[in-house]
Amino acid sequence: MPDDSTMASPLCSSGLQQDETLKRMQQETLMWKVKAKSWKKQRYFTLQDNCMAVWHRSKTTGKAKYSFSISDVETVREGHQSETLQSLAEEFPPECCFTVVFHGRHGNLDLVAGSPEEAHCWVWGLRRLVELVTSMDQQEKMDQWICDWFQKADKNKDGCMSFKEVWQLLKMMNVDMNKDHALQLFQLADRSGSGTLEGEEFVLFYKALTHREDVWEIFEAFSADGKKLTLLEFVDFLRQEQLEVENTEELAMELITRFEPSETAQACHMLTFDGFLRYLLSPEGAIFNPAHGLLYQDMSQPLCHYFISSSHNTYLVADQVQGQSSIEGYIRALKRGCRCVEVDCWDDPSGEPVVYHGHTFTSKIPFKEVVATLGQYAFQVSDYPLILSLENHCSAGQERVLVQHLEGVLGERLLTAPLDGHDPSQLPSPEGLRGKVIVKGKRAESWARSPSTQQDEAMETAALEDVDALEAESLRHEDQGEAEKSQASTLDDYVVYCRSVPFRGFQEALARCQPDEMASLPEDSARKLIQEAGNEFVRHTAWQLTRIYPRGLRLDSSNYNPQEMWNVGCQLVAMNVQTAGLEMDLCDGLFRQNGRCGYVLKPAFLRDEGAAFDPQDPQSWAGGSLWSLAVQVISGQQLPKVASSKASAIVDPLVRVEIHGVPADQAKQETAYVANNGFNPSWRQTLQFQVHVPELALVRFVVEDYDRMSRNDFVGQFTLPFCSIRAGYRHVHLLSRDGTAMSPSSLFVHVRIMELPRPD
Repeated sequence: MPDDSTMASPLCSSGLQQDETLKRMQQETLMWKVKAKSWKKQRYFTLQDNCMAVWHRSKTTGKAKYSFSISDVETVREGHQSETLQSLAEEFPPECCFTVVFHGRHGNLDLVAGSPEEAHCWVWGLRRLVELVTSMDQQEKMDQWICDWFQKADKNKDGCMSFKEVWQLLKMMNVDMNKDHALQLFQLADRSGSGTLEGEEFVLFYKALTHREDVWEIFEAFSADGKKLTLLEFVDFLRQEQLEVENTEELAMELITRFEPSETAQACHMLTFDGFLRYLLSPEGAIFNPAHGLLYQDMSQPLCHYFISSSHNTYLVADQVQGQSSIEGYIRALKRGCRCVEVDCWDDPSGEPVVYHGHTFTSKIPFKEVVATLGQYAFQVSDYPLILSLENHCSAGQERVLVQHLEGVLGERLLTAPLDGHDPSQLPSPEGLRGKVIVKGKRAESWARSPSTQQDEAMETAALEDVDALEAESLRHEDQGEAEKSQASTLDDYVVYCRSVPFRGFQEALARCQPDEMASLPEDSARKLIQEAGNEFVRHTAWQLTRIYPRGLRLDSSNYNPQEMWNVGCQLVAMNVQTAGLEMDLCDGLFRQNGRCGYVLKPAFLRDEGAAFDPQDPQSWAGGSLWSLAVQVISGQQLPKVASSKASAIVDPLVRVEIHGVPADQAKQETAYVANNGFNPSWRQTLQFQVHVPELALVRFVVEDYDRMSRNDFVGQFTLPFCSIRAGYRHVHLLSRDGTAMSPSSLFVHVRIMELPRPD
């Protein structure tokens, strides 16, 4: 097992090296690694001396391998809290079992220790380390990143790095530079003259390598002596460049206190270059407004006035035909803030209803396990209402079992009656429904039609959705089952505010005037209505909920673009959360604001039942202002290698800025690529846009590895609402394809936003 005690990481310097639990973890622990009933293998697990990574060694071959990084861990669950460990409950006691859960869409790691004491040691230790990593500031993350690279490059683990090792490290770090220049930096850092770099000498080498000339130029422009920023000089910078106009002097004092590392400079109310850089790298220096990361919107309006984060076929973690159904789908969706999850329930010979994609080869999970998961995770991230989109295909007998599980697990959290005895047709607010689970489903009176009419409607719906034969058959059986149920359906009592009804046109819905009813439309039908009756759609969603879902032919669980649905005010735009890409980037970007609570207040013109707004018609929104967005892409920092690249390959990065909104706002521009430099590329190119409807616009920053022979490879991205962008010199902290942080990878940009008169 590699020994990496050479260079202290921020975790080690925090005193954790003396912790007895972590010392035990740094000794080999034999545990079972399990993937299924039929796949169980013993491994020796060890926490590395830098407290940042875990390795494992095979019991049979003795070969050691990297297992995972602490920074990749989201949480650790004790006991039988995964389907795999639940299936092995009779073989392994819960007090010996735990599950390591990773960020993003990475699969979990299920482990079984030899004793409860060993399991507790690892659970406590990992949780402690995750807590410390999560609380690191940007500078500490940078220091840890340096430490990690040192460990990777120190091949012989002697605590020193020769120039050969350093030269190999530069390639690993995405740096392609002149070898003589690299040797010169190496020799300057080698203060001992030993021909090698030890820990602190390597830090000096790294600082020389990463000198931020772009930031230094800004610092010098506002500093009279080029050594420090006085309080007044820093105030000038905040006002002129960052457009901080309220209580600027108090803000400057606060930032100096928080980010200046020198106590002497702090006492004199000054900011050194290191403090200035720390500020720019912090959340206060980021492009996303930190105030919008908190709950800041009015939550007292009717449900129909909000965009609601929604998941489609939430139980699936892969494709729609033969993919795995798993409670992990619900956990992941709820962890990322989803407030509407889907449950498709079917009869099972065991008498216990199951959840799966009916008439397909997807695996099945017991409904009671799904409800138990909802009971545990429904309100961990957000305490605003969770909508349970319940597709019930069960017989009357197993439907009663559904109700028993819902009542038994959710208890008082399950909404069973209108709030305070109010009219159930009036939609309440997210605030009024805090901590409640709302069942969305059909009620018997909504389906009082002849079997022949139902069959015709099922066939019509199947054609409309462009679904395959299996899905059409499912719809026909579903409606025949509904015809056989009596008025006494036990689930009817729980459908209070979200009554599912067929969509028969905006005029019929308006004539019925039932705000508690809602229709679900496949993406193609919604898109057709947007094109033909955009304003009617907007007026409809101003008073009634509408759900959109992917068409049936998306068998690979791909996603449609949600932006065009949000443009007409559709609240529940259901996404295949398990599938990464542009569409989920937009979804994450929209719901990044308002404390990530899963509810975002729609713009005023989408809440007005008499609005003239039509996203397809510029004349309908011509009265508003026109906005200019200018983004100077200055530089990049520590961009990662592309996963498919060879170890020796250096990325050729380019940056694309995309605007997503109404059709007139759809735009994208990109910089030239920088050859062979993913470490500190410089572009200094300005990209300019005009935005007509800023309330609906999202801005997406994308970094790609240019390839002249084929499609560019994805490197990183960050998406945010236009209205959450802050002007000035800002860092864009990049996210991976899975939406997880890639610290310290970032872009450095300068943003200017101006209001323009709209041309006549």
